[in-house]
Formats: sequence, C-alpha cells, structure tokens
Amino acid sequence: MCGLETYQIDLKNLKADNETFEFAIDDEFFHAVEGQDVKRGAVNATVSVSRKPGFFLLDISVQGSVKIPCDICLDDMDQPVAATNRLTVKFGDAYSEEDDTVTIDEREGFIDISWFIYEMIVLAIPIKHVHTPGKCNPAMMKVLEEHSAARSSSGEAEVDPRWSELEKLKTILKD
Repeated sequence: MCGLETYQIDLKNLKADNETFEFAIDDEFFHAVEGQDVKRGAVNATVSVSRKPGFFLLDISVQGSVKIPCDICLDDMDQPVAATNRLTVKFGDAYSEEDDTVTIDEREGFIDISWFIYEMIVLAIPIKHVHTPGKCNPAMMKVLEEHSAARSSSGEAEVDPRWSELEKLKTILKD
C-alpha cells in the first residue's frame, strides 16, 4: 500500500451507516503510488461505504482518462477509463487480502484505498491501446512504413514451385 493519507478511510469512526467519499485522482496520485503502468491522468473516484453487521461494503467507482503510450507510434494518448467494484472489509487481528475481501487490523480501524483505486484504473485500460485512425505521430508512421517496405522487399526468397502451381490454379478458378 502506498502511504497517501488522503485515501485512508477511518471505518471505526464513520459518522453514519452510509457515507460517500469523492477523490480527484491526478498526476500526483500516480506518482505517489509508484505504479508502473500509468504515470498521468485525471480520474474521479467515488467510494460509498455501507456499514453492515460485522463488515463494511465499499462500492468504488472510477471514471476519467489516463495518459498511456500508443502501441503503434509510442506517443502519449488519452485513454478513457470507467470501472466499478465492490470490496468487503472486515476487522481482524492483522491485515490480509483474499479475493474481494480485505481484513484490516481492528486497532488501526482505517483502510488505505489508494492501491485499490489504482488497480481498478489499470484494469479498466484495454489491452490494445492505439490512437484513432489518422491521429498517430506522422513521423513515426513514416519510419514504420519505410522499415516495413524494406523488410518485405529485401526479404524476398525464391518461391517453392509447389506454391506457384497452386497460384496458377487460383487464377484459373478466378476466371
């Protein structure tokens, strides 16, 4: 867990059985959690805490955008993110995490949700992230095209005669 005090919720001293907390996630947050995947962004996080007999339900929602490199041109791009998750928190003797249940030390009574928020943001990013068509860095696209063309033209090898016979059949069948 990172030590961001802003993202600590004191569960022992909640004023009501249902409380909502709003957090503005910015570049400072991403720097503080020291995550490897996302370094910048602007995301709003909402955490609704419901006290139940023996445990707490935390409904966490994130929405905004992060800056990540494009898979094609490597320039930064804005990637929208939106996710919701439910976390069950209970008191115990020591901190532990199991699936979506977190046990926190009852003597401390607070939970640091910064890492949970960060993980939600990272998991909301699609595996493939590319600019919309035409938005990639033109200089990089030109370099990629040059290298692709050079690779295909210089890598020409003699065609196996069996394949050339099949090509003849394809053209006959086309006509």
